[in-house]
Amino acid sequence: MPNNALRSILPAAGIPADHAASVEIAGDTDPILPTPFRIGAAGAATLAATGLAAADLWETRTGRRQSVAVDVRHATASLRSGHYMKLGDGQVSHARNSIMGVYPTKDGRWSYVHANFPNHRAAALSVLGVPEDREAVAKAVLTWNAADLEEAIIAAKGAGGMVRTHAEWAQHPQSAAVGSLPLLEIIKIGEAPPEPLPAGTRPLSGVRVLDLTRVLAGPTCARTLAEHGADVMKITGAHLPNIGYQEFDTGHGKLSAQLDLREQRDVDTLRGLVREADVFSQGYRPGTLGNRGLSPEELAAIRPGLIYVSLCAFSHAGPWASRRGFDTVIQTVSGITARQAEVVPGKTPGPQFYPVSAIDYCTGYLMAFGAMAALNRRAREGGSWLVRTSLAQIGKWIVDLGEVPAGAARDAPAEFTPAELERWSMVSDTPAGKLRHLKPVVRMSETPTYWARPSVPLGYHQPVWPARGA
Repeated sequence: MPNNALRSILPAAGIPADHAASVEIAGDTDPILPTPFRIGAAGAATLAATGLAAADLWETRTGRRQSVAVDVRHATASLRSGHYMKLGDGQVSHARNSIMGVYPTKDGRWSYVHANFPNHRAAALSVLGVPEDREAVAKAVLTWNAADLEEAIIAAKGAGGMVRTHAEWAQHPQSAAVGSLPLLEIIKIGEAPPEPLPAGTRPLSGVRVLDLTRVLAGPTCARTLAEHGADVMKITGAHLPNIGYQEFDTGHGKLSAQLDLREQRDVDTLRGLVREADVFSQGYRPGTLGNRGLSPEELAAIRPGLIYVSLCAFSHAGPWASRRGFDTVIQTVSGITARQAEVVPGKTPGPQFYPVSAIDYCTGYLMAFGAMAALNRRAREGGSWLVRTSLAQIGKWIVDLGEVPAGAARDAPAEFTPAELERWSMVSDTPAGKLRHLKPVVRMSETPTYWARPSVPLGYHQPVWPARGA
């Protein structure tokens, strides 16, 4: 099954589907964890795609192929890698805000309130008219119809949604818009001469990546590029909220600098970094960065040959194109949580999230795959390129992989064995102490995957590129 899933990915980048046969994907088949969705196949296939793209770049550099291997169980663990971190002698907390969750509504349905970021939490509380108290939120949600609450929270610049079934989502105009799109798009947006890869001993040696993404999917893309040798600089702002444990999880291999894009001087600094970059990865809603002169076409004009990677929640098409969203929101509105609860009921009534963040991590891996495929096109034929996808597109792909038998899903173990987690883990020395975390999943025969830099606090570095490959 993972090889079939990989075959469905490769054509999006113009890679023949039969190249999937060159990857060794070993280990158990789904279900790996208690969910009907084929998350093991999804994780292994998206990671295998990154390995193939890196191998293609290596062949462009050297003329030599190398083999790629992925373990399905390790790949599945990577879909919740933030859960397997220890800093010093203690766990890294991945607790969510207490009011975040799913609540019954007046019309007998369920509504999901996303509340991890303070601004989204404040938006939901302002609509509900209650303090930050789970019991008060539950009582207030019961006075709303689910569809009305969904729209009210979105109008207040919050995030969340009404729980739908697969059948209900299939009838929604946004589902139709997403269904009209491929898994991933790689679009030429400007002319530029072919650009050889910088000198180096790894597939992405000397390649500079600006990471303007947040939470999980986008940062996972840049982390993946770093494990093949790219110099990655994460750009965030001191005024922006963040979820601490996720920064440890996705920060491997990156420099980290802060800029305030509300200030023109900092926008100018960013544009200066772009002029010396190869990849610009962003996760803002469609059109948001265009208001600051940072659209794909504008940046390709100042840096011909740029690879612009763009992520959003619900795609660039359809009535929800500008809507905020996260992995959990996509699960909620598209029928995943309803189906998960049908097959694997939770300890509490109502819809259930699957036990990993498959949409987030798989999206990140596919963004990295697209970026590497576009870099290879730039090296061979030139051009500036836009790589575009969304959480909703990847969520649809995961659902379309099909389901395992319900009984098998319910009987699957909830956790990996201690011996497995030990084998998959490593320790990095970070400014905050020794961090134990999962190591890269993809195994390359000639250029082993690793992160040359540890996770660091946000804003740890100045917004200045080091020498290429330093």
